[in-house]
Amino acid sequence: MLPYIIRRVLLIVPTLFFIMSINFAIVQFAPGGPVEQMLAEIEGTAINATARIGGQGGSEVGAGQRPASDGTGNRYRGSQGLDPAFIAEIEKQFGFDKPPLERFVLMLGNYARFDFGDSFFRDQSVFDLVLEKMPVSISLGLWTTLLVYLISIPLGIAKAVRDGTRFDVWTSTVVIFGNAVPAFLFAILLIVLFAGGQYMDWFPLRGLVSDDWSDLSWPARIADYFWHLALPLTAMLIGSFATLTLLTKNSFLEEINKQFVVTARAKGLTQRRVLYGHVFRNAMLIVIAGFPSAFISILFTSTLLIEIIFSLDGLGLLGFEAVINRDYPIMFGTLYFFTLLGLGMGIVSDVIYMLIDPRIDFESRQS
Repeated sequence: MLPYIIRRVLLIVPTLFFIMSINFAIVQFAPGGPVEQMLAEIEGTAINATARIGGQGGSEVGAGQRPASDGTGNRYRGSQGLDPAFIAEIEKQFGFDKPPLERFVLMLGNYARFDFGDSFFRDQSVFDLVLEKMPVSISLGLWTTLLVYLISIPLGIAKAVRDGTRFDVWTSTVVIFGNAVPAFLFAILLIVLFAGGQYMDWFPLRGLVSDDWSDLSWPARIADYFWHLALPLTAMLIGSFATLTLLTKNSFLEEINKQFVVTARAKGLTQRRVLYGHVFRNAMLIVIAGFPSAFISILFTSTLLIEIIFSLDGLGLLGFEAVINRDYPIMFGTLYFFTLLGLGMGIVSDVIYMLIDPRIDFESRQS
C-alpha cells in the first residue's frame, strides 16, 4: 500500500502544474484584467461585482493576463488621456510589469509555500479570505453529503429488495426526475414559494445566520442555523440522490445473487439477517469508501449558484466575485487549494477502499 500511496502523492505535483498552466494560459486571452478594472474605476466606467477598491495587494505577481489594445496604440482600454507613467505604476502595483512566464514561475514558487498573496481588490490575504468563507461552503457540502447518504442508502437497499416492483419503478422515476432538475431552478422555485417571493414567507432569503445570532442562546442559535440552511440544502439535495441510490441498489443486487447468500438462505436465516449480516458489508464497500470524493464533488459543483442565489458568503460567491472583478490572486489561489484538496481526497478514498476490504490491492492491479 505504501508504494502506491507514494506514487499517488508524487503524481499530485505534475497534475497541479498541468492544471495551473492551462488555466493561466486561458486567462492570458480573456478580455479585461485588474489593470483595466482600475483604469475603469478611475474613469468612472467600472462595472464589477462587490469588490472594494483599496489596498490592492500588489505583492502578488503570480497571475495575470496579456494587456489588451484598443486599436489606437494604447495598451489598455480606458487609458486614453492618462499619463503613461501613471499606468506603468498601476502595472507595477499589480505585478504586470513582468512578462507572463516570469509571473507564472513566481506564482508557482509562492504557491509551493502556500503563499497565495493578497487580493487585488480586498485589503486581505487570499489565505485569510478562504478561511473566512470556508465555514459556509463546508456547511453546505457536509450537510448535503450526509443527508444524501442517509436517504440514498436505505432507499437503494429498499429498491434492491423490491427490484422490479411498482415501488422500484416509482422511486426510480422520482429520483431520475429530480436528477434532471437543475438545482438553481429549484432554488428559485423555493424562494418564490417559501421565502417571500409571492406566496409564503417562512424562510429567510439570505445569509447563514440571523444578524442577532450572537445574542441568541445556544439552542436558538442551532435552530436559527438550520432555519437558514433549510432552503439551500433542499435545493442542493433535489438532484443528488440518483447516482448514490442506484449505486447502492446495484451493489446490493450483485451481492444478493451470489452463492453465499443462497447458502445463507438455505440454512434458514431470516431475510433481515441475510441482508444486514452477510450482504451489507460487501455491498457497502464502494458506497462508504466514496464518501470523501462525494463530499468534494458536491462542494465543488453544487455550491456556486446556490451561494449566489441565497446570498451565502462562501467560497462559491467569493470565486464568482473574483472572476467578475478579475481578482486573479483569489482565482488562482482557490483553484490551487481546492485542486490539491480534491487530489488528496482521491488518495484518501483509495486508502479507505483498502482498509475496508483487504482483498482490494491497487498494487497488483497496476502490475
